[in-house]
Amino acid sequence: MKPSGKLGIVHVIDSLEYGGLERVVADLAIAQTAYGHTVRVFSLCDTDGFRPFLEQAGIPVIIGHKRGGADVRLIRLLRATLLETVVDVVHTHNFVPSYYAAAATRFARRPPVLVNTCHNMGGRLRNRRLRWLYRWSLAHAQKVAMVGSQVREQLVSSRRVPAAKSSTVMNGIPVDRFERSSDTRAQVRDELGIAQDALVIGTVGRLVELKNQRLLLEAAALLRPSWPGLVVVLAGDGPLRDDLVSLARQLGMQDSVVFTGPRQDVPRLLNAFDVFALPSRTEGLSIALLEACAAGLPLVATRVGGNDEIVQEHQTGLLIPSDDVSALRAALSQLLENPAQRLRMGENARRWVVEHGSIEVMRENYDALYTSASVRR
Repeated sequence: MKPSGKLGIVHVIDSLEYGGLERVVADLAIAQTAYGHTVRVFSLCDTDGFRPFLEQAGIPVIIGHKRGGADVRLIRLLRATLLETVVDVVHTHNFVPSYYAAAATRFARRPPVLVNTCHNMGGRLRNRRLRWLYRWSLAHAQKVAMVGSQVREQLVSSRRVPAAKSSTVMNGIPVDRFERSSDTRAQVRDELGIAQDALVIGTVGRLVELKNQRLLLEAAALLRPSWPGLVVVLAGDGPLRDDLVSLARQLGMQDSVVFTGPRQDVPRLLNAFDVFALPSRTEGLSIALLEACAAGLPLVATRVGGNDEIVQEHQTGLLIPSDDVSALRAALSQLLENPAQRLRMGENARRWVVEHGSIEVMRENYDALYTSASVRR
């Protein structure tokens, strides 16, 4: 570590397309730059997404234009990038970036500290080749951070991450971007065509099988006899959009489901919601849940991955089993019937994320991890 405590950091990531992992890396890089570190981001694949936000913050983004298979040219480009200026820390995110960075730094005269963060439960590591390459890369890393204790337990117990190198660093978000505003609520509802007095259940995420928005639509259909004005908002895009639109039609809810597409104004959008639901089948540590906490929303989430590290049962929200439509319907009904409970849980959620899930807390925790990793070399 430099005496000043200010570091040269390169984040290595698959891409910067819109997603929870990519948002975390972008926000962390911006926070580190504001603190005084010199930060660059190396994206293995062609990408846009969060790239303009990073460049507006003065953070250079290098694009690797990754090709299929083992791309030796990409290793050379990453090595050259690391040699351009003084780099103290190479921080990789998930699996493929980890082994490319390990290869690029393998024979460096002054090897930087190599740190990896695993952002999910490691489902892709069922692939034998990827698992072997990831474990090889971690042999050359000083520290491995997992975004939640459940992620750490899963990867250490399965021997995919060495226990001695493992740490937990919870994700963080820029909490100050999220504020409840009655004026914003009215504006967003007008834009989306939602009645001001409607009850709204919303979710944010890619429209993919693992996020399981289908379950939310099915539960909402069961709630409609009691709540005829109920509206569901699905924010995000993905390969299942057409299937979900078709399902809404089959359930007779085509006029009660709003598909917003991808949004760059999630803090503003969340003002339109009364309840935030996350029915996913797997999670690492959900950025969407952290953002809902910051927006002061009560939560309903499946008991998977790190969700129970964010949702304190009956304090900030309710937890349900995965793929259980009856349990989801019951939890949502409980919150819809109790505005005072919704308010209390939302206020608790906001307090919790300020204390535990802010971007500054995460930045400080990673600084401590980098210091610990430098001692291990």
